[in-house]
Amino acid sequence: MEIKITDNPVQLGSEAGAHGAQIIKDNIEQKGVANIIMATGTSQFETLKTLIEDKDIDWSKVVMFHLDEYIGLPITHKASFRKYLKERFLSQVPDLQAYYLIDGEKDPQEECDRLNKLIKQHPIDVAFVGIGENGHLAFNDPPADFETTDPYIVVELDAACRAQQMGEGWFPSIEDVPERAISMSVHQIMTSDVIISSVPDERKAEAVVNALTGEVTPDVPASILQNHKNCTMYLDEDSASLYKKEVN
Repeated sequence: MEIKITDNPVQLGSEAGAHGAQIIKDNIEQKGVANIIMATGTSQFETLKTLIEDKDIDWSKVVMFHLDEYIGLPITHKASFRKYLKERFLSQVPDLQAYYLIDGEKDPQEECDRLNKLIKQHPIDVAFVGIGENGHLAFNDPPADFETTDPYIVVELDAACRAQQMGEGWFPSIEDVPERAISMSVHQIMTSDVIISSVPDERKAEAVVNALTGEVTPDVPASILQNHKNCTMYLDEDSASLYKKEVN
């Protein structure tokens, strides 16, 4: 794992996005297609912006999957990750070769089965991810399942995760946050050839230091990224604050 500390969220997103854009272009040049995983949430705003602004990416040769979606939440809800991607990414790159969104309004296990078949046909070249305030990776809350090899799974969201979603303004109260979601599994994320993790903000500082300096454990799901052969975590001064104190 490589760790890059930037001055602020804008610089973080610029560097993470530029890194990802180059990986996408390299794969298109080498094999004619790039398979990617897109993350959502406030932490990804600047990274997404940078990707979209790169006019040298041939999006018609890109296939996209995404990380997670709430079960039972309509696509019209402002917290829907399908809505997020349609508005902030897919509408900006309309010639994408293909994209596969998680439909949390369908039978959860049937939707997992559908996506599992699809993603097995598309080895992932680069995954864009964040980490949660509770150290989660996608919606794999602690203690995360490090053992399952199913690409997509049904998960229960813990109180800390649900509180984060409310705190970011996606829901008016914690009671409104769904208790279950469909999430890409930890194992599937780790099969990605390259992982780019964008993690700004002081509220992520404790999760960052635990993920980067502690043991690899399901109790800190993002700690598994330490084991990835080609993962770069982009931090800003705020999210890196506790990490810098620990390593110094």
